[in-house]
Amino acid sequence: MGLFDILTGRRKVKQPAESRLFAMSTAAVTLEMSLGLKDAGKAAIVFQPLATADFTSIVDDMEEVLRGTGEDTGTEIEKTDDAFGYRWMVLSDDDFEDLVVGVNVISQALQDGGYGERILCAVFAFRDEQDQAVYWIYNYKRGTYYPFVPAGGDQRRDNERELRLRAQIGNELPIESELERWFPLWGIPI
Repeated sequence: MGLFDILTGRRKVKQPAESRLFAMSTAAVTLEMSLGLKDAGKAAIVFQPLATADFTSIVDDMEEVLRGTGEDTGTEIEKTDDAFGYRWMVLSDDDFEDLVVGVNVISQALQDGGYGERILCAVFAFRDEQDQAVYWIYNYKRGTYYPFVPAGGDQRRDNERELRLRAQIGNELPIESELERWFPLWGIPI
């Protein structure tokens, strides 16, 4: 029982625990109180859409559910496609907990429909005291977070600050240990 079993479908690869996504709910308090990062009231989940009726139905249904519950929670949803063919489901809400739950609803619907492998990541937007954007990216395939701090309009990033943030957050978030997996996301629409 090993790699051959996984490749032949006798055993499935274990998916990251849901609780890892929800770690952001408690970490947001530390990010604001200790690191001066205030949530920007926006989050997004990024996935690669398929042009099938089943996939479209799942996306439409989850969007309808979020719009319906948004009347009670205040969560607004919009979708946009980027130049790389990925769909961004962008959530806006003053309550950070609602953003985390909304991202989970979308990811769970895709996973339940058998499309979990299409999910790229979730992005949570924060602003620092100088109103600079700081993003925390959750990689679904790895079940880990990493910081992304853009440093200008010419696709530069503040690597030093990202490393400091990793050290400062401590054990509150499951941080990606392999720095080469800290992929930048340019043109984040949140």
